[in-house]
Amino acid sequence: MMTPSLPKSLVDNPRLNQWVDFSHPGRATVRSGKVEIGQGILTALRQIAAEELDLHPDQIDLVAGQTDSCPDEGFTAGSYSVSVGGASLRLACADVRRLFIQAAAARLGCPEADLSISDGTIVRGGHPTGLSYWSLRDEVSLDRAYSGEARPKEPETFRWVGHKMPRLDLPAKLSGGGFIHDLHFPDMLHARVVRQQRRGRHIVSIDERALARAAGQPIELLRDKDFLAILGTSESAVYHASKRAETAVTWEGGESLPSDFGSIAWLKSQEAIRRVHATGKPDADNVAHTISAEYSRPCLTYGSIGPSCAYAVFADGKLTVWSHTQGPAVLREWLAITLDLSPEQVTVIHAQGAGAYGHNTADDAAFDAAFIAMRRPGKTIRVLWNREDEFSSAPISPAMVMRLSADLDKQNRPLNWRTEIWSPPHVQRPGLNGNSNLLGASAIEGAPPLKPIDDLPHERGGGATRNSVPMYQLGHFELTHHMIPLTTVRTSSLRGLGTWANVFAIESFIDELAEHAGVDPARYRLDLLADDRARKVIEEVCRMSDWFGRPTEIGTGSAKGLGFARYKNIAAYVAIVAEVTVEEDVRVDQIWCAADAGLTVNPDGAENQIEGGIIQALSFSREKLPFEDGAVSARSWRDYPILRFSDIPPVQISWTGSPYDPAVGVGEASVGPTVAAVANAVARALGQRIRRLPINRETIMETLLGEG
Repeated sequence: MMTPSLPKSLVDNPRLNQWVDFSHPGRATVRSGKVEIGQGILTALRQIAAEELDLHPDQIDLVAGQTDSCPDEGFTAGSYSVSVGGASLRLACADVRRLFIQAAAARLGCPEADLSISDGTIVRGGHPTGLSYWSLRDEVSLDRAYSGEARPKEPETFRWVGHKMPRLDLPAKLSGGGFIHDLHFPDMLHARVVRQQRRGRHIVSIDERALARAAGQPIELLRDKDFLAILGTSESAVYHASKRAETAVTWEGGESLPSDFGSIAWLKSQEAIRRVHATGKPDADNVAHTISAEYSRPCLTYGSIGPSCAYAVFADGKLTVWSHTQGPAVLREWLAITLDLSPEQVTVIHAQGAGAYGHNTADDAAFDAAFIAMRRPGKTIRVLWNREDEFSSAPISPAMVMRLSADLDKQNRPLNWRTEIWSPPHVQRPGLNGNSNLLGASAIEGAPPLKPIDDLPHERGGGATRNSVPMYQLGHFELTHHMIPLTTVRTSSLRGLGTWANVFAIESFIDELAEHAGVDPARYRLDLLADDRARKVIEEVCRMSDWFGRPTEIGTGSAKGLGFARYKNIAAYVAIVAEVTVEEDVRVDQIWCAADAGLTVNPDGAENQIEGGIIQALSFSREKLPFEDGAVSARSWRDYPILRFSDIPPVQISWTGSPYDPAVGVGEASVGPTVAAVANAVARALGQRIRRLPINRETIMETLLGEG
């Protein structure tokens, strides 16, 4: 019984044996297409499977992200790992449990209601029956579609879900292993790829002698048009040759970025595809005031702590790739397309990297390794990017401008709300818009031209428009999206996509409307919210931070600010209060957070995700990617400083949700409210609104001097 309301992963992968089998005595193999990228999903999935199968978690062997055996669940992104991947696994496991109970009841000649399962064994009246998943596996075929006839467990019966459990992936990582970088193969060749610094740039000459001298040990060069790789058995030799390549390889041409790239003026001057979305009927008769404001954010970079790495081997007509990609099945498809193979010839195996929070260079490294492996059959190729590559060649999170306008009635409530957004696309992952979006694939002979670039549609969650629709009660809402189809550089996903810029704008604007109305910002929000869960997180964070007990005095240099959003208006609710001090720079002194994610499978993992989003958002609020001479100029952390451990404030988190509400995503939910809370706190501390990110000394001084 398949219905459209089923989670997408189960609709796409309906057969039970895609998810579970009992081929090993005493153990269950559970498979997932969602992968571990630092969010703790493997631990949560094991808890879900153990709960629904009535197994101990230690009885479960979890296999994730292997394209030859796991369900295709697309990308691990968008805070869908638990809400879609976990929900699909939960239903599949419940159906499996039902089938085995039915088979046992038939064998024993008793009602199904008399039977239960304990750690995989069938129990009747508290006594073992001698039957189990493993004794019945030949009688129960799982090569069948999900039926929809089984009910998942209720929260009051949970044994594993809803309880804190230690992360599966941490022991290896904390003991010096566990990352893709730690893999080793006996026949391995190390490789570094010499990067084009700009799209369309061409190799003019290569000083091979200089590269050989720098290496000091045997190396070889592999070149295909503008794809150049340095190979060798010594990682050190390959590294030194790749550093020398910065001057030993001469390039020409390529597309340059304008000097004002990413500025407000530049964004507004670009040719754009204009799209309008509207709801409600405009009310022009009861307008007492109209207030408008414009906000902006700069370009950011991914800034992965661990540079990307991949391995590949091509043997007997088969290509196997190890990658920390977020989409193993998608990567497999596009490797096959770009390398002229059939999908059946390609296997992608997920190996964990140093965390992921958007479109990083993992897929690019995978292509590099695969392309080289095809030309060196039988050898395992290890490709490692360097820090300079990560800054110069990773996808860029694009700059945005958000102009908001509200018509208010006599009670200062918004009647009509208009939002305009100017932004390049936020999604250019592999396969989007029919392009491979693999950096190396664009440099080789015969690379196809780029197909027209677009953003993720607003109806599918949006890129630049994500979280652009306020949750507040509005009579009429109109969104105009100026989508800039930029091709000069790759702009793509960073945690939350356009969410945190839009929430920064909406929540800053709400504070400005509250100020105009002469009403406390928290009370103004509560008055405009009909959603009880939204109201509850705001009320809770106000209680935690003593918001009403110690009111902020405007312009005193120290203040609290509030930010709220529900991620994509369908996932977790988060309200943040930030307390800041503004002196020579901005210091965040304390963060309070109230969140509602419905059922939290592993409360410790969910809290880590919320706290991680808060900390990264504090960094986002002060980051800005520099450009010079038509390209990204950052090459190290000196050029692109991120938040330091010494800058992290105390963070308190409180959960308000119910386990009877469906689990929803938390990974990206706290980012927008955090940036907004900091911005609102700074505005109250200064008595002056900062509408342009980053929030740092330079922006504050320009604003105070009337230059911002």
